[in-house]
This record gives sequence, C-alpha cells and structure tokens, in this order.
Amino acid sequence: MNDALSGLDLARKVLRTEAAAILGLVDRIDGEFERAVTLLFECRGRVIVTGMGKSGIICRKLAATLSSTGTSAWFLHPAEAIHGDLGAIREEDVVLALSHSGETEELIRLLVSIRRIGAKLIAMTGDSGSTLAKAADVMLDCSIAEEACPMNLVPTASTTAALAMGDALAMTLLVRKGFKEEHFASLHPGGKLGRRLMRVENVMHAGKAAPLVTPSTPLIDVFHEMSSKRLGMTCVVDDRRRLLGIFTDGDLRRLMQKNPDVLGFTVGDVMTADPITIQRELLAVEALKIMETHKITSVVVVDADRVVEGVVHLHDLWRTQMF
Repeated sequence: MNDALSGLDLARKVLRTEAAAILGLVDRIDGEFERAVTLLFECRGRVIVTGMGKSGIICRKLAATLSSTGTSAWFLHPAEAIHGDLGAIREEDVVLALSHSGETEELIRLLVSIRRIGAKLIAMTGDSGSTLAKAADVMLDCSIAEEACPMNLVPTASTTAALAMGDALAMTLLVRKGFKEEHFASLHPGGKLGRRLMRVENVMHAGKAAPLVTPSTPLIDVFHEMSSKRLGMTCVVDDRRRLLGIFTDGDLRRLMQKNPDVLGFTVGDVMTADPITIQRELLAVEALKIMETHKITSVVVVDADRVVEGVVHLHDLWRTQMF
C-alpha cells in the first residue's frame, strides 16, 4: 500500500481491499465447496472448529453461527488440544480448520491425531499447496491478493475472507437442512430475534387462565369471569369448548348505554358471534398486526375445529419487547 495514504483515504482503501477479498471468493464456490457442505450435512457428530490467533477468533464466530442455525459446533483451541483436549474430537466429527498460511504449527501437530481418530477434515486456507491443504479431505481456497494492513502484515482481509467463506458454508448448510424460522426461534428464546419469531402459543393465556363461559351464563357471572381473568373479555363456548362468540368490556359499555338493566341477559343474548381468531402456530408479531388492524385488544386462539386453546392480549405481546 502507498505510505502516503492517510486518514479517510486509507480507511476507504481498507474497505475496498476487504471487499475485493470477499468478491474474490465468489468464483471459488464450486464442487469443492459443495463437498464441504455435504460433509457437514452428513456429519453424525459435531463440527469442531479450530484455529490460532486471529483465525481462532473467526473460528469462535463460525462455531457460534453454526450452533445457532441447527448444527452442533464447538471451538477447540489447537494449543490446548495438543495438551490434553484431543478427547473432544471423535470419529463421527468433522474438523473445520482455519489457517491463512496453512502451516500454523499447532494445527499441523493436530493432523496426525485427527487422521488417527478418523474424523473428517475441512481446511480453509490461503495456500492450496500448504501442509494443511494437502492433509484435508476438502480444501476451501481463501487466498487474497493483499492484506488491508498498510504493511501487508496484520491479518485483515484474510480474516474477513475466512469469515465470509464460513458464513457461506453455514447459510448453505442451513438451507440444505431445511432450517426454518421456528427452529431459529427455539434456539434463541432470550434474544430480540428470537422474540420476533415467537409463536402465539408461547404468549397466550391457556388452560385455566383462559376466560370461558357458556351461552346460558348470566351476565353477572360473566362479569366475575372477566374480572378474575383480567383480559377484558371472555370466550363463549359450547360444552365441547368450541368457540361460539366473545363478550368484551366494550360490548358491556355499549349494552349498558342502550339498556341499563343488563342483569336479565345471558351472554348468549349479547355476545359477538364469529369473532376474529388465530391459530397457535402464528408468529406473535403477526398476531399483533391483526389486533392493530382490527383495533382489538385480545384475540382468541383456536384449533382446526374451533376449540379454544387460549387468548392473546395486546399487552402480552408488547411485554415480549419484539420491537
């Protein structure tokens, strides 16, 4: 790089160099890449990701990405592996090893043990003629034209390229496995992304918490059910728990405006028949959209036979902090 470059010009050149390193990988997505995906897809054990130094940091990220998308993956420090942690590798595992030079001493010392154990080896390296590349079952070429470092020394573009290639592997594997939104949500229950993918069944008031009355229930008893369940409404069901209608606080106010003496009514006389319903598999964020569109604060969750499974309230959805 030009020593005269400084400030913003240097920063821009760093970004162009790293972008070029990633774009240079596009034409290398070929049969060898497909073989790597197949090895990971057919892995009966775990994916052991290993590398030293800056490559090791990339390895930790790739292991986390694989784990979060349905592939059991672990980071193994190669120096610790050769000092007693080799027991972490098993015959049914696939080892994903990262080294730009392909000659990292700690990784090279692992090769004989990996072969002895019988695990498969995928190498991601910048040197296709290196010891690591030649020992691998599959080699992914992550070579670059230059580092983004002005001295062409500090791992920059090379680690960016390795990270991008690893992400390409993980995303291709995700699709091959049929990994869906619901799988992602189940692996991320505490994160914001997981909350955005939360299902209605995770937030609904079910069982005894769901307000239920029959059509013959007097309104005085309906008031008690609504007050005790604190959802501002109740479902009206038949003897098989199938939904017939709903009655809400708003319905009560409108009824009292027309007829102050409401105690002579049963809920079947005044309920709203055929209300809006959803099913438990719906994303909670979609349920929120439905409630906002129809300007309602609760929606009933039913199965295919319209049997009531629960009730979702607007406040419960906001408490999940989906946004």
